[in-house]
Amino acid sequence: MCTPEDLSARLEREPVVFYHGIDAMADSLHVGQLVGIMAIRRLQQAGHRPILVVGGGTTLVGDPSGKDAERPLLSEEQIAANAAAIRAQLERFLDFGEGGALLLNNADWLRPLSLMTFLRDVGKHVTVNVMMGKESVKARLEGREQGISYTEFSYMLLQAYDFLHLFREHRCRMQVGGSDQWGNITLGIDLIRRTVGEEAYGAAWPLLLKADGTKFGKTETGTVWLAAEKTTPYDFFQYWVNASDDDVGRYLRLFTDLSEADIADLMAAPPEQRSAQHRLAHELTATVHGPEGVAAAERASAALFGGDPTTMSEAELLSAFADAPSSEARLDGARVLQLFAEALEGGSKSAARRTASQGGAYVNNRQEKELDRPVRQEDLVAGHCLGLRKCRKRYHLVRFG
Repeated sequence: MCTPEDLSARLEREPVVFYHGIDAMADSLHVGQLVGIMAIRRLQQAGHRPILVVGGGTTLVGDPSGKDAERPLLSEEQIAANAAAIRAQLERFLDFGEGGALLLNNADWLRPLSLMTFLRDVGKHVTVNVMMGKESVKARLEGREQGISYTEFSYMLLQAYDFLHLFREHRCRMQVGGSDQWGNITLGIDLIRRTVGEEAYGAAWPLLLKADGTKFGKTETGTVWLAAEKTTPYDFFQYWVNASDDDVGRYLRLFTDLSEADIADLMAAPPEQRSAQHRLAHELTATVHGPEGVAAAERASAALFGGDPTTMSEAELLSAFADAPSSEARLDGARVLQLFAEALEGGSKSAARRTASQGGAYVNNRQEKELDRPVRQEDLVAGHCLGLRKCRKRYHLVRFG
């Protein structure tokens, strides 16, 4: 959605300074925010200048949009640390060089603002009727017991003031955001019209859902973060590798700079090869985690599907085997047959021998025909791990003390 209706034509005629608000509640962005980040990237590539506003002031209040409850308030020190971490991630996508993107903190202009000045310059231009009609407020008032605090109720006025301040100081004429921010965006547009008599623009993108209707960016284990400390490069890579055939084409168009011809070629490949998913995973992991991160993720992925795990670090190995069963053992006297039988054959050595004779037993992804031998130090990956695999899908990691 956008306003005015001819916004696309206006953006083609002249460059525009625009802004987008960034939540500073965490010290990392997550994949659910990639839709917005890539929209901003495309606008910058088209010649427009982005301003990213970290909500150092509004995070102290809390945004009710799309939330069922008031969020915990953070200290200014934590917000500043979060903002620094977020900027480092945004630099992977946007150009912050001379004349490029700006990263601002709205605490810089909200903190000095007195209540009397705010009520006089902002409050008198907005009716409570309009504020009550915004979806972010209505959703919290209708049929729910928790209601909304006055602190959160005032959030939309603060965001509208952000837009007015950026218009005055940077000639920022457009705000962009998710569809849940549409009410706040239009309130800022109206405030600029009422206070300075100028026209401002707004654009919002819809919530991205998977083809099956579930929410994009969520997994069974939780949020997929851009920070390697929260989501490893391997797990980040695997999130995209596991994209469904119904979703991957749309993701390639949204999240990469590949040409339509390249995407068409990838989508024409046999689905069982998952070429599109692997290219998507490679492109995004390289952007977010750099060449080293994507190389490590691809090594870990290959290790589970026929590669050489001896090239992996312990952290990469543990990440690759995170969803596989594991056990601990002592190296002294340990034999591969016993370990394989206990881990993958229910304790049956005869079954383990049969699997090996049929070519289905692997140690560190090397096929083993004869399991009845001791575990050697040179067998161990990262100094104390042994990867066992039965056929294609059953894995087990043995860790030696």
